[in-house]
Amino acid sequence: MINIAIADDHALIREGLSKILSYEKDLNIVAESSSGEDLIKKIEGIEVEIVLLDINMYALDGIETLKIIKNKWNKIKVIILTVEKQRRKIREAMDLGASGYVLKESAGSEITNAIRTVYAGGKYIDKSLIDSFINDVNIEGTNNLLDSLTNRELRILLEISNGLKNKDIAEKLYLSEKTIKNYVTAIFKKIGVEDRVHATIFAINNGIEGYYNRRVYKKIEK
Repeated sequence: MINIAIADDHALIREGLSKILSYEKDLNIVAESSSGEDLIKKIEGIEVEIVLLDINMYALDGIETLKIIKNKWNKIKVIILTVEKQRRKIREAMDLGASGYVLKESAGSEITNAIRTVYAGGKYIDKSLIDSFINDVNIEGTNNLLDSLTNRELRILLEISNGLKNKDIAEKLYLSEKTIKNYVTAIFKKIGVEDRVHATIFAINNGIEGYYNRRVYKKIEK
């Protein structure tokens, strides 16, 4: 059972999400809130795996709420809900550790798919949001770009695409945060991107996990 909290300042949106999720046997809504402040209070002390978070709320907006959630409960995975393709906020949320981005107008099946994908440790980006970034990502010669990465760089790019921040990657790989930051800079330069959003789009579109596993399995040193 996946425990889910919903935060949106529009009652109709919350009701719609609740109805969609109520048909799914493996999804369980444990909290509903109309503001970031109320959400923080409600999830304190209860088990929550996924938060569906409106990016545009009054007072404490989605970005500020995301910061608090990741600082207090880093294991909780957050899926950002948006009504438009707000590129700046999407980039900002990615850097703060959001695991998914879904348009509110998306079909119920896409929302539930996003929840299950993120819960399983994956990354989920609404196709429309991918399309809004795709022209910024160099997709020509991607095999050569992936081949140019060392095994360590490839692993770090994989972790970035999974939503991990530099600090989390450093702890996972037993390296310093400064070292990870240097690796990230080198990776971005090699694949021709400027931020984590475009790095994630690049990684997802080029099957980073499968590529990484094939390289490691074949023991191809880089």
